[in-house]
Amino acid sequence: MPAAHMFHEKDPQSRILEEVGDLSGVEIFNNQVLCAVYRRPEKTKGGILLPGSNLDEDKYQSKVGLILKMGASAFKPDSEWFKGVSFSEHDWVVFRPSDGWSITVKTNDGGEVLCRIIDDVHVKGRVSHPDHVW
Repeated sequence: MPAAHMFHEKDPQSRILEEVGDLSGVEIFNNQVLCAVYRRPEKTKGGILLPGSNLDEDKYQSKVGLILKMGASAFKPDSEWFKGVSFSEHDWVVFRPSDGWSITVKTNDGGEVLCRIIDDVHVKGRVSHPDHVW
């Protein structure tokens, strides 16, 4: 895997999963997918600090998310769209930001994680690390 472009104090997948915690009370229906929206840290690996306005844009423009939950019929291989392709929870996926319904999920510590509920057919690809796409 190529090196990430941003400086991460903690692995982004681990950070999101820790923040979200137990999602057993959340059910996603049919072919829909709940993805946590990737939000970049404020510093690049080269030490450049991104302004808050750039980081706020991730709320609306981020094209990468971590699959947290999937509906029972999401990504079923019997459709032409997903022949030979499978996805699972905790995969980083790529999508068009406007294709998802933006929601926030309450975290264990009272915070919020920005998420999108997306129809499976709007997932356009998978990446090994969220910094590979902007």
